[in-house]
Amino acid sequence: MFLGHETLAFALVALVATLCGVSRERALALGVAAGLFAFVPDADMVYALAGFLRVDSASAFAAANAFWSASTAVHRSITHSLVLAGPAAAGFALVAATSRFHRALGALLLAGLVGVAFVASGPLGVLVTVAFALAGLGVVALATRRLDLGSRAVGATALVGLVSHPFGDLLTGHPPAFFYPFEVTLLAGRPAPFGDPTLNLLAAFAFELAAIWAGLVVFLALTDRRFRGHLAPRAAAGGAYALAALVIQPPTLETSYQFVFSVLAVGSVGLHPRSLLDRSLPDPVAVAVTGLTAITVAGAGYTVAYLLALT
Repeated sequence: MFLGHETLAFALVALVATLCGVSRERALALGVAAGLFAFVPDADMVYALAGFLRVDSASAFAAANAFWSASTAVHRSITHSLVLAGPAAAGFALVAATSRFHRALGALLLAGLVGVAFVASGPLGVLVTVAFALAGLGVVALATRRLDLGSRAVGATALVGLVSHPFGDLLTGHPPAFFYPFEVTLLAGRPAPFGDPTLNLLAAFAFELAAIWAGLVVFLALTDRRFRGHLAPRAAAGGAYALAALVIQPPTLETSYQFVFSVLAVGSVGLHPRSLLDRSLPDPVAVAVTGLTAITVAGAGYTVAYLLALT
């Protein structure tokens, strides 16, 4: 998952906050903070940038392969641990406090996580944990200064974001190390609900889309925007992507780049041609609604075409 982590955390927190009687503005702020914290575990991808340095080919797919190969060294381990999520959320909450003592205590707690990573994973563990802590502190700064959230709200949204993120990765790759630094394995491999590897990829893609849709629908509801008022008919053009089932090799989770890059490109129909010609700023909500609808139609069309090809 990429964007789905953030939108799912946003939707969960904003919806629960609304059901608890919180104002819409406050619910949006809490949801945004949770979504930002849901991005923080992927700060460990900073190491994967080293993969680009070993690429001899100019191919975009070669670069993508090198990136993901390098990422497997530490990705979904330290920063995706449920064991460390609680102390990390507590550290971010303390740093958000107004008391100097509590801020110092929070910094000490985050430094302790770096120490744990060093003992368990060496210098590489320190690198990704520092990146994780810095990303989280950046979110804390935004949450306190821009979203006007206090220490408790920061801690709660951080916990939701950090805990929800690893579960969103279950269908898209090797399962996270949920109990790092302990040698306890919750799942030895990613769930494969279908015997066909392409259907497993499409299931993961559908889960990602569902998470993004959840965030978008909650956002529209909290801001009193109508879905149909932002949907352009050109989103139906995504249906033409069904023809890709006859052109590209059936993708799998191991070789998904052509499918992912091409189907996401369909979302460009969300941009109104007029805004491109006169260089005006498009309505971001209309772009999101129309583009995501087009991608969903494209994914559904491809799935139907692939299933028909199997019969």
